[in-house]
Amino acid sequence: MPQHTPTAPVCRDCDGFATATITTGTRHADGSRATLRVTCPACKGTGHTTPAAARVRVGK
Repeated sequence: MPQHTPTAPVCRDCDGFATATITTGTRHADGSRATLRVTCPACKGTGHTTPAAARVRVGK
């Protein structure tokens, strides 16, 4: 069955996965891992991009 189509185009740099959590390899005192949260710089963490402006030919 087809799924719902997204209302905004998906970011081509992150494919819609706008935030990633990266493990640094170290652990906190309670034993949990220290992580970094990184967002996509192209879409600024939204996962979507705005459509490109349409080109309009003016003149002859």
